[in-house]
Amino acid sequence: MKKISYERIYKSQEYLSPLGEIHHRALFGGYTLAVDDAVFAMVSDGELYLRACEESAKYCVKSAASFLTLMKRGRPVLLNYYRVDDGLWQDRERLLQLSSFALSAAKKERYQRHQRNRLKDLPNLTFQLEVLLFEAGITNEETLRTLGARASWLKMRAKNKALSIKVLFALEGAIEGLHEAALPAGIRRELTEWFNGLPEPQDNHSSR
Repeated sequence: MKKISYERIYKSQEYLSPLGEIHHRALFGGYTLAVDDAVFAMVSDGELYLRACEESAKYCVKSAASFLTLMKRGRPVLLNYYRVDDGLWQDRERLLQLSSFALSAAKKERYQRHQRNRLKDLPNLTFQLEVLLFEAGITNEETLRTLGARASWLKMRAKNKALSIKVLFALEGAIEGLHEAALPAGIRRELTEWFNGLPEPQDNHSSR
């Protein structure tokens, strides 16, 4: 069955090549197909399934398309992917159109998910602070949490010598899910002592 699935993957890559470079990855006993990390199709038991979306709804109803069911933790899970039948394989133009719809929907969802996870959506982080974080190489919430407020602040100060303690409080609050004014007094005191113990940036003296 694995051989049959790989044959289907290769055929899908050939037929749908106008969409871009298609990569496959094993998942739940099947394989996902993606372009630019946007998953738009799956191959399971030698069959190709396209991601269902608003644009393909009419086709799914008209053709009474069957949807993909996979076993996850011993239980059947119905996925929002419909099977490409023999008739659709023979109509390459229609297959490419429906695949394009699926890919567009996948890319749109991926973009929206990325937007929801933007740094500026965390407490205290304005668009301006998000730009400063990006310039310092901190582009997502995971990196910010891994580095912590102090290391992140130092990376930002390397790009902007005038960075204030208020930004340090803002970063700590963002990580803790608090407005910077609501940070516990103990944390504010600890951060203030750390901040006051830092050597002044040399650039501050060059213009005096």
